[in-house]
Parts: sequence; C-alpha cells; structure tokens
Amino acid sequence: MTTVVAVRKGGQVAIGADTLVTFGDTRLSHRSEDNRKLFTIDGANGRNVFAASGSIAHFPVLRHALAAMPKADIRLGSKDEVFLTFTKLHPVLKETFFLQTKEEDHDPYESSQFSLLLANASGIYGVYSYREVFEFKEFWSIGSGRSFALGAMHAAYGRAKGAREVAEAGLAAGCEFDRSTAGPLEIITLKLKGG
Repeated sequence: MTTVVAVRKGGQVAIGADTLVTFGDTRLSHRSEDNRKLFTIDGANGRNVFAASGSIAHFPVLRHALAAMPKADIRLGSKDEVFLTFTKLHPVLKETFFLQTKEEDHDPYESSQFSLLLANASGIYGVYSYREVFEFKEFWSIGSGRSFALGAMHAAYGRAKGAREVAEAGLAAGCEFDRSTAGPLEIITLKLKGG
C-alpha cells in the first residue's frame, strides 16, 4: 500500500508520501513510473494537498473528481466543511466514476472505499470510508506503514523544529520497516493560517 503522513508544528503543516506502488507481490518503483501520491487542488479556502491510501485507482479518480468540482464548492477550512465537501463528492464518485460502495451487509452508510489525509492552511484532516472526518492537532498517518510512521513521529515531535522534520521521520520509518513503502519521498509544506 503506502505510507502517508501529515504533521502540524511550528506554524506549518507538512504532508508527505512515499512513491512505491504495489500490485499484490509486484512492486512498481518510482524508477519505472512517476508515482506521485500527493495532489493539489485549489478550493474556496486556498491550496489543499491530498494523499490517499488503498487502491491505486483512488488517485486519479479523486484528483479528477475534485478538480471537476467548482472551486466555490471545495470548502475545506474546518472539520464540518471537509465533511460537507466529501458528502457532495460521494454521488459524483458513484455516478461518474462507478465507485462500488458496498463493503459489508450491515454497514451503516455507503462506503467511499478510501482513506485520505488532507493538509491546508487550516490544519490537517483525515477522511475515512464513511466520510468520517478527524482534525489532527499534531500528526497522523495512513497506509500500511502507518504504525511505524506514528511511532517515529511520536518520538520526533517534541524535539523537532518543524513539521517537515517530523514528516521525514515518519516516512523514513515507513520505508525502513514496511515492505509496501519506498522512496523517493515527496513532502509538501504549507504555512498555517495565523501561524
């Protein structure tokens, strides 16, 4: 899968990901294909950087679906705005991109089938399959290397000077210990609003 991290520290947010793609036991490295897991979409609140984990199909679908939305409808400046934007996006994913929404018979809602991290000037957010939204005050990680990344970021957070340094520590741990994570790494840093 992947390791994706997002960090908030020192008036900045950093979001980063590895560049390895896997198909079962097959690895497609950055050398073979330009695998970028971060993508940027401008919205009503400014620049937003996203990264997803799960099926590789999510990357082009989410990028194209969000880019097709009117800029005024991409409101991602708070937890509630993120929820409402992804609630508007869900029918588009189903009708235009043929998303399979069923996971289990007893699911309370239709699934969007992905986990993603979002970073922008208002902070860092996690969006999960039933459009649950979390706003993280310090750091978070998703993907198969998340437990390694979370441990490394926890250890680095107190002594690091900024968000990028913490993100680098998390991604380095993912690359070291998760077989589905490999560099090169991509990290984007943004200034926090009021930071």
